[in-house]
Amino acid sequence: MSAIPARSTVGLGIFMMLFGDFLFAVNDIMGKWLAGTFPAGEIVLIRSLAALALLAPLLARGGAPALVRLERPGTQLSRVVLATAELVFFYAAVRFLPLADVMTFYLAGPIYIAAVSPFLLGERVGGRQWLAIAVGFAGVVFVLQPGSGSLTWASLFSIGGSLSYAMMVVQSRQLRGTPDRVLVFWQTAGALVVGAVLAPFGWVTPGPADLMMLAALGIVAMVAHLSIARSLKLASAAVVAPIQYSLLLWAILFGWLVFGDRPRPSMLVGAAVIIVAGLMLAGGRRRKRAGTESLD
Repeated sequence: MSAIPARSTVGLGIFMMLFGDFLFAVNDIMGKWLAGTFPAGEIVLIRSLAALALLAPLLARGGAPALVRLERPGTQLSRVVLATAELVFFYAAVRFLPLADVMTFYLAGPIYIAAVSPFLLGERVGGRQWLAIAVGFAGVVFVLQPGSGSLTWASLFSIGGSLSYAMMVVQSRQLRGTPDRVLVFWQTAGALVVGAVLAPFGWVTPGPADLMMLAALGIVAMVAHLSIARSLKLASAAVVAPIQYSLLLWAILFGWLVFGDRPRPSMLVGAAVIIVAGLMLAGGRRRKRAGTESLD
């Protein structure tokens, strides 16, 4: 009798991950649309204000003391800086690059995380996983094509954003004792401060419709974060994490329908290589967990 609820829970977890990734894709296409008119600092500022407004009821239930009694304050600050840098890099990149290109660089996040995890998290990485890391880096280099003249500042912004995101995830793992709502609050508050500093440079006064879209960025992103967090509690990461590669399909589809962006062949090949490497890493982690469980 218990097998049915278990399957139902896993199915709901898969749906929540698909839904969260779809919302992130919608958020990204809205961000690219707005980045053509508004500077990154202004987008980050208004987005963060809307996200904090949505987060306020959750924070009220936890109480203010939980927000200030932080484990490893230095790591908390570093994570906030990385999260804010990732946002600014992303909006700077999508202003000049097709969304699918930017998302391809972001797909390499798990590769970067695996590469630094032995040194920063003390996790063991085997020979097959190092091979997958090397394959993933080769895919990134193939997309960049550094000797072909296609290497631009926007490409470097994408790399900087994906590296910032990967390091933010690593530091989130180092802060396992901190509740999710506290991590999200300081991450959003940090983005708000940086957005307020950068927003006056090139400020464009938004009309009512643009203001609603800018605010919707924060709301949609927050709901996407909550959906993915819920999916990871309903199903194992090994099951739902590979679903995140669906982001590239949405990026290609939306980029073509909304902006008329046709994916470059080199981007498609490089993305395929990166996805294969990511699946190799996920498979290696799954085998390692299975081996550990069999010894218990």
